[in-house]
Amino acid sequence: MSKNRLTLITGGLLLLVFLFLLFAYQVRMNEVAVVTTFGRISYSTDSPGLKARWPVPIQNVYKFDKRLQNFERKFDQSLTRDGKTILCTVFTGWRVVNPRTFLDRFSGDSFKAEAALENVVRNAKAAVLSQHNLGDLISSRPEEVKFEQIEKEMLALVSKDTVDTFGIAVELLGIKQLGLPENVTADVFKRMKAERETLAKNHVAQGEAEARKIRSDADVQRESRLSEARVKQATIRGDAEAQVSEAYKEFEKNPRLAELQLKSQRLQESLQNRTTLILDDRTPPLDLLKEATKLKPVGK
Repeated sequence: MSKNRLTLITGGLLLLVFLFLLFAYQVRMNEVAVVTTFGRISYSTDSPGLKARWPVPIQNVYKFDKRLQNFERKFDQSLTRDGKTILCTVFTGWRVVNPRTFLDRFSGDSFKAEAALENVVRNAKAAVLSQHNLGDLISSRPEEVKFEQIEKEMLALVSKDTVDTFGIAVELLGIKQLGLPENVTADVFKRMKAERETLAKNHVAQGEAEARKIRSDADVQRESRLSEARVKQATIRGDAEAQVSEAYKEFEKNPRLAELQLKSQRLQESLQNRTTLILDDRTPPLDLLKEATKLKPVGK
Protein backbone atom coordinates (compact mmCIF):
# COMPACT_ATOMS: atom_id res chain seq x y z
CA MET A 1 0.00 0.00 0.00
CA SER A 2 2.82 2.37 0.90
CA LYS A 3 4.60 1.60 -2.36
CA ASN A 4 1.50 2.45 -4.38
CA ARG A 5 1.11 5.75 -2.49
CA LEU A 6 4.76 6.64 -3.19
CA THR A 7 4.29 5.80 -6.83
CA LEU A 8 1.18 8.00 -7.03
CA ILE A 9 2.98 10.89 -5.35
CA THR A 10 5.94 10.57 -7.69
CA GLY A 11 3.66 10.37 -10.69
CA GLY A 12 1.72 13.41 -9.50
CA LEU A 13 4.89 15.42 -9.12
CA LEU A 14 6.10 14.44 -12.57
CA LEU A 15 2.72 15.43 -13.96
CA LEU A 16 2.94 18.81 -12.28
CA VAL A 17 6.43 19.34 -13.71
CA PHE A 18 5.21 18.35 -17.14
CA LEU A 19 2.23 20.71 -16.92
CA PHE A 20 4.52 23.47 -15.67
CA LEU A 21 6.78 23.01 -18.68
CA LEU A 22 3.76 23.08 -20.96
CA PHE A 23 2.14 26.17 -19.52
CA ALA A 24 5.12 28.23 -18.33
CA TYR A 25 8.53 29.41 -19.47
CA GLN A 26 11.38 31.38 -17.93
CA VAL A 27 13.16 34.45 -19.27
CA ARG A 28 16.67 35.10 -17.95
CA MET A 29 18.31 38.47 -17.38
CA ASN A 30 20.30 38.29 -20.61
CA GLU A 31 17.46 37.05 -22.81
CA VAL A 32 14.57 38.41 -24.82
CA ALA A 33 11.67 36.11 -25.72
CA VAL A 34 9.21 36.10 -28.60
CA VAL A 35 5.93 34.16 -28.27
CA THR A 36 4.09 32.98 -31.39
CA THR A 37 0.52 31.73 -31.53
CA PHE A 38 -0.21 29.31 -34.34
CA GLY A 39 2.94 30.50 -36.10
CA ARG A 40 2.19 34.21 -35.80
CA ILE A 41 4.09 36.53 -33.50
CA SER A 42 1.94 37.49 -30.52
CA TYR A 43 4.28 39.49 -28.31
CA SER A 44 7.88 39.81 -27.09
CA THR A 45 9.27 40.39 -23.61
CA ASP A 46 12.67 41.00 -22.05
CA SER A 47 11.59 41.19 -18.40
CA PRO A 48 13.10 38.29 -16.46
CA GLY A 49 11.04 35.73 -14.55
CA LEU A 50 8.41 33.03 -15.08
CA LYS A 51 5.81 33.62 -17.79
CA ALA A 52 2.61 31.77 -18.66
CA ARG A 53 1.82 30.40 -22.10
CA TRP A 54 -0.31 27.92 -23.96
CA PRO A 55 1.32 24.61 -24.69
CA VAL A 56 2.82 23.61 -28.03
CA PRO A 57 1.62 23.66 -30.77
CA ILE A 58 -0.66 26.51 -29.77
CA GLN A 59 2.19 28.76 -28.68
CA ASN A 60 5.97 28.57 -29.19
CA VAL A 61 8.62 30.53 -27.33
CA TYR A 62 11.84 31.73 -29.00
CA LYS A 63 14.62 33.11 -26.83
CA PHE A 64 17.51 35.26 -28.02
CA ASP A 65 20.60 36.52 -26.25
CA LYS A 66 20.33 40.30 -25.96
CA ARG A 67 23.93 40.84 -24.90
CA LEU A 68 26.44 42.48 -27.22
CA GLN A 69 27.66 40.01 -29.83
CA ASN A 70 31.05 40.25 -31.51
CA PHE A 71 31.44 39.80 -35.24
CA GLU A 72 34.69 40.12 -37.19
CA ARG A 73 34.78 40.82 -40.89
CA LYS A 74 37.09 38.79 -43.11
CA PHE A 75 40.43 40.18 -44.29
CA ASP A 76 39.81 41.52 -47.82
CA GLN A 77 40.91 44.23 -50.23
CA SER A 78 39.50 47.72 -50.76
CA LEU A 79 40.45 50.66 -52.96
CA THR A 80 41.20 54.10 -51.57
CA ARG A 81 40.36 57.40 -53.25
CA ASP A 82 43.91 57.75 -54.59
CA GLY A 83 43.69 54.30 -56.21
CA LYS A 84 45.71 52.35 -53.63
CA THR A 85 44.78 48.80 -52.65
CA ILE A 86 44.58 48.16 -48.92
CA LEU A 87 43.78 45.09 -46.83
CA CYS A 88 41.44 45.82 -43.93
CA THR A 89 39.78 43.83 -41.15
CA VAL A 90 36.73 45.32 -39.42
CA PHE A 91 35.05 44.11 -36.23
CA THR A 92 31.55 44.98 -35.03
CA GLY A 93 29.53 44.66 -31.85
CA TRP A 94 25.78 44.09 -32.34
CA ARG A 95 22.76 43.09 -30.26
CA VAL A 96 19.13 42.12 -30.85
CA VAL A 97 16.88 45.15 -30.27
CA ASN A 98 13.82 44.14 -32.28
CA PRO A 99 13.27 40.42 -31.62
CA ARG A 100 10.16 40.24 -33.81
CA THR A 101 12.00 41.45 -36.90
CA PHE A 102 14.99 39.30 -36.00
CA LEU A 103 12.78 36.18 -35.75
CA ASP A 104 10.86 36.97 -38.90
CA ARG A 105 13.99 37.73 -40.96
CA PHE A 106 16.42 35.04 -39.77
CA SER A 107 14.19 32.59 -37.84
CA GLY A 108 16.29 33.46 -34.83
CA ASP A 109 19.50 32.10 -36.39
CA SER A 110 22.50 34.23 -35.39
CA PHE A 111 24.71 32.74 -38.13
CA LYS A 112 22.25 33.92 -40.80
CA ALA A 113 22.18 37.36 -39.16
CA GLU A 114 25.97 37.63 -39.23
CA ALA A 115 26.07 36.49 -42.85
CA ALA A 116 23.69 39.31 -43.79
CA LEU A 117 25.62 41.76 -41.58
CA GLU A 118 28.84 40.75 -43.32
CA ASN A 119 27.56 42.04 -46.65
CA VAL A 120 26.47 45.32 -45.06
CA VAL A 121 29.85 45.80 -43.39
CA ARG A 122 31.74 45.00 -46.60
CA ASN A 123 29.73 47.52 -48.61
CA ALA A 124 30.07 50.21 -45.95
CA LYS A 125 33.82 49.64 -45.65
CA ALA A 126 34.32 49.86 -49.42
CA ALA A 127 32.16 53.01 -49.66
CA VAL A 128 33.97 54.84 -46.85
CA LEU A 129 37.51 53.88 -47.88
CA SER A 130 36.81 55.00 -51.43
CA GLN A 131 36.28 58.51 -50.03
CA HIS A 132 39.65 58.64 -48.24
CA ASN A 133 43.28 58.59 -49.36
CA LEU A 134 45.77 56.04 -48.12
CA GLY A 135 47.42 58.79 -46.09
CA ASP A 136 44.31 59.00 -43.90
CA LEU A 137 45.07 55.47 -42.68
CA ILE A 138 48.87 55.23 -42.89
CA SER A 139 51.06 58.28 -42.39
CA SER A 140 54.30 59.26 -40.69
CA ARG A 141 52.45 62.21 -39.16
CA PRO A 142 49.96 61.14 -36.46
CA GLU A 143 47.87 64.29 -36.89
CA GLU A 144 47.04 63.26 -40.47
CA VAL A 145 45.62 59.83 -39.54
CA LYS A 146 41.79 59.79 -39.52
CA PHE A 147 41.06 56.40 -37.96
CA GLU A 148 38.27 57.61 -35.68
CA GLN A 149 36.56 59.57 -38.42
CA ILE A 150 36.66 56.61 -40.82
CA GLU A 151 35.30 54.24 -38.16
CA LYS A 152 32.44 56.64 -37.36
CA GLU A 153 31.54 56.93 -41.04
CA MET A 154 31.48 53.13 -41.39
CA LEU A 155 29.36 52.76 -38.26
CA ALA A 156 26.88 55.36 -39.54
CA LEU A 157 26.44 53.50 -42.81
CA VAL A 158 26.15 50.07 -41.17
CA SER A 159 23.68 51.26 -38.51
CA LYS A 160 21.49 53.12 -40.97
CA ASP A 161 19.02 50.34 -41.80
CA THR A 162 20.02 47.32 -39.70
CA VAL A 163 17.45 47.96 -36.96
CA ASP A 164 14.50 48.16 -39.32
CA THR A 165 15.77 45.50 -41.73
CA PHE A 166 17.44 42.95 -39.45
CA GLY A 167 16.13 43.82 -36.01
CA ILE A 168 19.69 44.28 -34.71
CA ALA A 169 21.62 47.39 -33.69
CA VAL A 170 25.32 47.74 -34.50
CA GLU A 171 26.69 49.67 -31.53
CA LEU A 172 30.40 49.23 -32.08
CA LEU A 173 32.63 49.19 -35.16
CA GLY A 174 36.40 49.45 -35.46
CA ILE A 175 39.33 48.71 -37.74
CA LYS A 176 41.22 45.77 -36.27
CA GLN A 177 44.02 45.25 -38.79
CA LEU A 178 45.48 46.92 -41.85
CA GLY A 179 47.69 45.39 -44.47
CA LEU A 180 49.26 46.37 -47.77
CA PRO A 181 50.02 44.31 -50.89
CA GLU A 182 53.69 44.14 -51.83
CA ASN A 183 53.39 46.62 -54.69
CA VAL A 184 51.66 49.15 -52.44
CA THR A 185 54.11 48.60 -49.57
CA ALA A 186 57.03 49.79 -51.69
CA ASP A 187 55.15 52.95 -52.69
CA VAL A 188 54.19 53.64 -49.08
CA PHE A 189 57.79 53.29 -47.91
CA LYS A 190 58.95 55.63 -50.67
CA ARG A 191 56.36 58.22 -49.70
CA MET A 192 57.20 57.92 -46.01
CA LYS A 193 60.90 58.27 -46.82
CA ALA A 194 60.21 61.37 -48.90
CA GLU A 195 58.13 62.86 -46.07
CA ARG A 196 60.92 62.17 -43.57
CA GLU A 197 63.51 63.73 -45.86
CA THR A 198 61.35 66.82 -46.30
CA LEU A 199 60.85 67.02 -42.55
CA ALA A 200 64.61 66.66 -41.96
CA LYS A 201 65.36 69.43 -44.48
CA ASN A 202 62.87 71.71 -42.75
CA HIS A 203 64.51 71.04 -39.39
CA VAL A 204 67.97 71.69 -40.85
CA ALA A 205 66.78 74.93 -42.45
CA GLN A 206 65.22 76.05 -39.18
CA GLY A 207 68.43 75.19 -37.31
CA GLU A 208 70.57 77.13 -39.77
CA ALA A 209 68.25 80.14 -39.56
CA GLU A 210 68.39 80.02 -35.76
CA ALA A 211 72.19 79.71 -35.87
CA ARG A 212 72.43 82.75 -38.15
CA LYS A 213 70.22 84.71 -35.82
CA ILE A 214 72.32 83.71 -32.79
CA ARG A 215 75.55 84.64 -34.59
CA SER A 216 74.06 87.96 -35.68
CA ASP A 217 72.96 88.76 -32.13
CA ALA A 218 76.40 87.79 -30.82
CA ASP A 219 78.12 90.02 -33.37
CA VAL A 220 75.90 92.94 -32.43
CA GLN A 221 76.62 92.42 -28.73
CA ARG A 222 80.35 92.09 -29.42
CA GLU A 223 80.46 95.31 -31.44
CA SER A 224 78.43 97.08 -28.76
CA ARG A 225 80.78 95.97 -25.99
CA LEU A 226 83.88 96.75 -28.07
CA SER A 227 82.49 100.21 -28.73
CA GLU A 228 81.90 100.75 -25.02
CA ALA A 229 85.42 99.49 -24.25
CA ARG A 230 86.93 101.84 -26.85
CA VAL A 231 85.06 104.76 -25.33
CA LYS A 232 86.29 103.86 -21.85
CA GLN A 233 89.81 103.34 -23.19
CA ALA A 234 89.79 106.75 -24.84
CA THR A 235 88.47 108.34 -21.66
CA ILE A 236 91.10 106.68 -19.47
CA ARG A 237 93.85 107.50 -21.93
CA GLY A 238 92.71 111.12 -22.11
CA ASP A 239 92.73 111.40 -18.31
CA ALA A 240 96.16 109.79 -18.13
CA GLU A 241 97.58 112.08 -20.79
CA ALA A 242 96.16 115.05 -18.98
CA GLN A 243 97.82 113.92 -15.74
CA VAL A 244 101.09 113.31 -17.57
CA SER A 245 100.86 116.73 -19.15
CA GLU A 246 100.43 118.32 -15.74
CA ALA A 247 103.35 116.31 -14.37
CA TYR A 248 105.56 117.34 -17.30
CA LYS A 249 104.77 120.96 -16.59
CA GLU A 250 105.96 120.51 -13.02
CA PHE A 251 109.05 118.58 -14.13
CA GLU A 252 109.97 121.32 -16.62
CA LYS A 253 110.10 123.78 -13.73
CA ASN A 254 112.64 121.62 -11.83
CA PRO A 255 114.29 118.91 -14.00
CA ARG A 256 116.62 117.86 -11.21
CA LEU A 257 113.67 117.21 -8.91
CA ALA A 258 111.89 115.20 -11.59
CA GLU A 259 114.94 113.02 -12.17
CA LEU A 260 115.34 112.44 -8.43
CA GLN A 261 111.69 111.50 -8.02
CA LEU A 262 111.74 109.00 -10.91
CA LYS A 263 114.91 107.34 -9.59
CA SER A 264 113.50 107.19 -6.07
CA GLN A 265 110.33 105.55 -7.37
CA ARG A 266 112.25 102.94 -9.35
CA LEU A 267 114.46 102.18 -6.33
CA GLN A 268 111.42 101.61 -4.09
CA GLU A 269 109.93 99.29 -6.65
CA SER A 270 113.16 97.29 -6.88
CA LEU A 271 113.54 96.85 -3.11
CA GLN A 272 109.85 96.30 -2.37
CA ASN A 273 110.05 92.46 -2.03
CA ARG A 274 113.36 92.28 -0.17
CA THR A 275 115.20 91.57 -3.36
CA THR A 276 118.99 91.30 -3.31
CA LEU A 277 120.54 93.06 -6.30
CA ILE A 278 124.23 93.12 -7.24
CA LEU A 279 124.63 96.05 -9.58
CA ASP A 280 127.06 98.81 -10.34
CA ASP A 281 126.54 101.81 -8.09
CA ARG A 282 126.62 103.98 -11.16
CA THR A 283 123.49 102.31 -12.54
CA PRO A 284 120.35 104.41 -12.07
CA PRO A 285 118.64 104.51 -9.65
CA LEU A 286 121.38 103.02 -7.43
CA ASP A 287 123.53 106.06 -8.00
CA LEU A 288 121.26 107.74 -5.47
CA LEU A 289 122.73 105.49 -2.76
CA LYS A 290 126.19 106.58 -3.73
CA GLU A 291 125.24 110.24 -3.59
CA ALA A 292 123.54 109.64 -0.24
CA THR A 293 126.85 108.45 1.27
CA LYS A 294 128.56 111.65 0.20
CA LEU A 295 126.08 113.79 2.06
CA LYS A 296 127.24 114.90 5.51
CA PRO A 297 124.82 114.78 8.41
CA VAL A 298 123.54 118.12 9.54
CA GLY A 299 125.43 119.55 12.58
CA LYS A 300 128.63 117.54 12.06
